[in-house]
Amino acid sequence: MKPLFAPSLMCADLLSIKEQVEILNDRADLYHIDIMDGHFVRNFSLSPSFVEQIKPVAKLPMDVHLMVEHPEDFLEMLARAGADYISPHAETINRDAFRTYKRIRELGCKTGVVLNPATPLEYVRHYLHLLDKITILTVDAGFVGQTFIPEMLKKIEQAKEWKEKYGYTYLIEVDGSCNEKTYRQLSRAGCEVFIVGASGLFQLDPDLRVAWEKMQNVFHRCTAA
Repeated sequence: MKPLFAPSLMCADLLSIKEQVEILNDRADLYHIDIMDGHFVRNFSLSPSFVEQIKPVAKLPMDVHLMVEHPEDFLEMLARAGADYISPHAETINRDAFRTYKRIRELGCKTGVVLNPATPLEYVRHYLHLLDKITILTVDAGFVGQTFIPEMLKKIEQAKEWKEKYGYTYLIEVDGSCNEKTYRQLSRAGCEVFIVGASGLFQLDPDLRVAWEKMQNVFHRCTAA
């Protein structure tokens, strides 16, 4: 499949978010939206109200990454706000994962799971068949600008191997340091959806149209055979 790109809107210029989303509507494949509660990670980010506010402008699916202690408290709010994917962390839902995904489906949303670097893929093995997307963090959760963790390449390869062996349909997505330094490795390991943030997109040029073209050129140069 062709690579998909998901701009992380936490890294966008929020003072110009409407204009930036309108530019990305014609270029990206989906939007990545981080929600943090200050407990699961020591940071705060976007919110369900942000999803609701950009829904009239956003023409692409919105994937919400829930970095929160109690994801069940957010499901109904996010579905009403217009989320397309709801992706909680495995570390927060394994006590009631089947009930959580049943509820996400009932709300009309697609299912995702996010794995911290230290969490093995085996942790979610029993509900992989319920997932539309797996997000593998290649940095520790919560803050932008961290160093890529190369050990995660093995986890990506494993997710690809299991997908092919057992016929799973999930997308394999990577979050963290998707940029010129890592595109080749991530692509070869099996990444299908690249979340592009500050280093991968928004810092490449003040004009987001130019930044997108630069990102695409860099990606194709790095992944060319």
